Amino acid sequence: MILALSRTPHDAQNAVVHELDDGSVLAWELLDAEPDDALLAAPVEVRPGWLMRHDRIDFPPGGIAYRHTHPGPGIRYLLHGSIRIESAGQTHDYEPGEPWFESGPEPVLATASATDDTAFVRVMLLPPEWAGKRTIRYVDPADEDRPKLQRSTVYGEHPVAL
Repeated sequence: MILALSRTPHDAQNAVVHELDDGSVLAWELLDAEPDDALLAAPVEVRPGWLMRHDRIDFPPGGIAYRHTHPGPGIRYLLHGSIRIESAGQTHDYEPGEPWFESGPEPVLATASATDDTAFVRVMLLPPEWAGKRTIRYVDPADEDRPKLQRSTVYGEHPVAL
C-alpha cells in the first residue's frame, strides 16, 4: 500500500483532505499505486484496525522536538516557517510547501526556525491502541522533562478500511 500526498484527491476509500488558507487542498490517501501528481508517496504497512490521524504541529521561534519516535509512519507538509529534520544520519531543511516522510520508528530531531513561527500538518498511520493518545516518544528519557514549546492540534482520527 502507498501513502500519498497530493493537491488533488483521487477518490480513495481511505483519504484525509486538509484545506489550506488559500482555499487549495492537500489530500493524503492510501492507494495501491503512486499517483502521477503526488507531492510525495511512500510504501507503508497498514494492519486491520489502524487509523489515519490528521493533525497540526505549531512551534514558536526556536522550538525543538527532541530526538523522538512515533508508533507509525506519516507524511508531513510545512505550512510556514522552516524546519530542520535530522534522521537516519541525514539532515534536511524544509521550507513552506515542502513535504517529508517519517517512518515512525526511526528517531527524528526536529528544529524549527530560530526567528519565525513554524507549523506543519500531517497524517500518520497508527495502531488502534494509539487512538486519542499522544504519540511522541523521546529517545532520551531525560528529554521528557525538558520544556516542550510545540503544540499539537488534532483535527481527526479516521479508521482505515482494508
